[in-house]
Amino acid sequence: MADPHSRGCGGPAAMVVRLEESGELGPGPVREALLALPRQILMPRAYVRRSAPDEMPPCCDLLDFSRPADREELLERLHSGNSVAIQHGGEPILGRVPGPRRGGVMTAMSSTMGLAADLLRQLELRPGQRVLDVGTGVGVSAAAACFVCGDAGVVTLDIDLHATAAARERLSVLGYRPATVAEDGTTGWAAAGPYDRIAVSFAVRHVPQALVEQPAPGGRALMTLGTWSPSWPGQARPGQAVIERRQDGSVEAELCAVEFGHRAGAGFDRLFLSAASRSTITTSDEQTPLSRIAPPPDAACGL
Repeated sequence: MADPHSRGCGGPAAMVVRLEESGELGPGPVREALLALPRQILMPRAYVRRSAPDEMPPCCDLLDFSRPADREELLERLHSGNSVAIQHGGEPILGRVPGPRRGGVMTAMSSTMGLAADLLRQLELRPGQRVLDVGTGVGVSAAAACFVCGDAGVVTLDIDLHATAAARERLSVLGYRPATVAEDGTTGWAAAGPYDRIAVSFAVRHVPQALVEQPAPGGRALMTLGTWSPSWPGQARPGQAVIERRQDGSVEAELCAVEFGHRAGAGFDRLFLSAASRSTITTSDEQTPLSRIAPPPDAACGL
């Protein structure tokens, strides 16, 4: 059996080192939370693709940590830092039978650890803070918030009933019992607010008003905003919205340019190239995508 804490098998220590080397993580409580988090508890079953990228219909396997033959590959996947697919075709996440799947689409997955770690780092979590985690997913951000802040002040929301049920059960195995709510995250959860920190782990096309209203004085909300550049037609460009409520109750917001952002949430357009934009792209002999349209300057991002 592979040791999930071994750097040799791609365990949490190796994952944290890679995040530090990339500048997405530094010393502090979030680093300690990610080192301590047994990801196989939150994701004891995950999918790996077995078919070629262009093979249709796609084929994948659901790996299960309880099966010795699956453990090493699953641990490598969980600690790779890449996104991990955990739901196929909107299925229940608890109680599934491992094995092959063919066709369909993946409907839930974890964020890449670079995105998750950077978001958590920017939140500047501290003990005792009230945290709203919007987009529970597999529960990594909720677990980190519970580790740092204490679970009494943490609320995690997801529109998917299966995701919230699985997260509730698996977070409890870790000893955490945050409020786990199956609701539309864009409406927030005013019942437990206001919050010192709000983190949204999916992209939105505009900042939801509810998430502007729910930070406490001195509080902060972070989310990926899908924007469109007027100088690069058809190209979706992510930005990071940073909303802060001052002590006097006024709100200050900033849209920061970022290279990568979270995937679009349920009910929102995907942040992918449009068909028109894809038609402008060719491929060189080295298989490097080249655009016939020059990229705009960084300051050209628009809403």
